Amino acid sequence: MSTTLDPSARSGSRHDPGTGSPTRPRGRGWVLAGVGAGAAGIVSMVASSLVDAVYDPATSGDADAIAEAMSNQVAQVLVFHTATMLSCALLVVFTAGLHRQLRHRTGPDSLVPGVAAIGLVLVAVAQLMGAGLTTEFAFAFAAPDDAFVPETVAFFGHWVGTVPWLWGAAGLTGLAVAAATFRQGAYPRWIGWVSVVLGGLTAVFLVSPAQYMAGMTGPVWLLVVSLGLLRTAREA
Repeated sequence: MSTTLDPSARSGSRHDPGTGSPTRPRGRGWVLAGVGAGAAGIVSMVASSLVDAVYDPATSGDADAIAEAMSNQVAQVLVFHTATMLSCALLVVFTAGLHRQLRHRTGPDSLVPGVAAIGLVLVAVAQLMGAGLTTEFAFAFAAPDDAFVPETVAFFGHWVGTVPWLWGAAGLTGLAVAAATFRQGAYPRWIGWVSVVLGGLTAVFLVSPAQYMAGMTGPVWLLVVSLGLLRTAREA
């Protein structure tokens, strides 16, 4: 009696049920990117808070004093820029992975994958724009005093203290993950509850006049959920 062995069983490979083509086990790189994006996002918010000349009562309202104070905060500006852009880049990878996983775990007509992805794309755009002026001013601070107009430095301070904090759209992603969890069982229920609480609060900040407050909750939601997803990343 002869026995025929399935090559896919020997190699451990899997096949797509729709096409029959072999598929590789899904890695965790995209989830690790989410962990990194969340951690870098938190560093970004802290560094942004340290670029505070425009908010310091000792200099607030005085453009010349703000420019002088901020010229001594170049290190904070560079840390802010690096952390923000690192978070932005890693967030793109995480978004692609989350969208792919949600497509497998939700119904074919579900809006959840699209809403989740678009929310994080908006955050990445806010980070890209939020750090967009830092190189201009970081180099200007090292130039002669007439290299910039003090009033523009004050504007830059407000920009750094507002635009990169616009994590509010991550709240839409959080609510989408919660919907996928409670309605379709996509993730463990604790991930759903974290997404309801932190994602919901972040979404509230999105539509409020204090939308910059989302920078305090959005990166935390991303970090916590990404750590939770590490256990499920290899599953379809």
